[in-house]
Amino acid sequence: MNDLFAPAPFAGPHIRVGIGGWTYAPWRDNFYPAGLVQRRELEYASRQLRAIEINGTFYGAQKPATYAKWAAETPAGFVFSLKAPRYITEGRRLAETGKGIAGFVHGGLAEFGDRLGPILWQLPPSRPFDAGDLAAFLDALPRELAGQPLRHVLEVRHPGFQCESYVALVRAHGVPTVFTDSPVHPSLADLSGDFSYARLMRSADEIPTGYTPEALDRWAGQARDWAAGKDIGALPHVAPLQPDGPARDVFVFFIASAKHRNPAAAMALQSRIDRLR
Repeated sequence: MNDLFAPAPFAGPHIRVGIGGWTYAPWRDNFYPAGLVQRRELEYASRQLRAIEINGTFYGAQKPATYAKWAAETPAGFVFSLKAPRYITEGRRLAETGKGIAGFVHGGLAEFGDRLGPILWQLPPSRPFDAGDLAAFLDALPRELAGQPLRHVLEVRHPGFQCESYVALVRAHGVPTVFTDSPVHPSLADLSGDFSYARLMRSADEIPTGYTPEALDRWAGQARDWAAGKDIGALPHVAPLQPDGPARDVFVFFIASAKHRNPAAAMALQSRIDRLR
């Protein structure tokens, strides 16, 4: 399998659109070519998409050799986002997770090399906003690995995070919040880091591309605005809009909902973005 679909080099902020994982049986009917062996699914998926969010690490860290293998199967310019292990984020106190954070980050993630994208720290719906506890957690996040900067992003699921004091705290630490396009979880588009990260959870079974053409057009424009350093007033905020800032990388993942539609949604959105650049 060649690199026909590998992303072309681009000078400037990158907008990478992807999906969660690459092993899902229904995708063998509508995404992967007929007869493609399972061991080559990552190789194929990484040439149709610009990024994949790994969910397996949420349930437990993998061996360094596994990370190296995954990286070797993907083309230049592709990146993985990793969900950090839930045993770290679902414990009693975030302030007490320093050892777990270090064990995960320094337990082999360097094997990804330049394929390592953001590390997603998903907080459970049962965890309310506690400024002191969260500040200690953010202070414990390592900011580089093997001489390369690390990117961290928070996904918050308790409504108590929908306040200006939370936004001020993550801005002080330069950590973005996931924008969750979800009917269930809080959605905050307040900018707080040097990249933007969205998880889109409204794909519909009856639409071949998961989202309508109009919705995909809208998300293409919003992703381009984020990349240009703009805040987006049409999306929900809990703090005042930020003035235009420097260009930023953008990550957009189609997650859950009508999951079998998500690869088509990701490719349709990436195509729109690429045409506009």
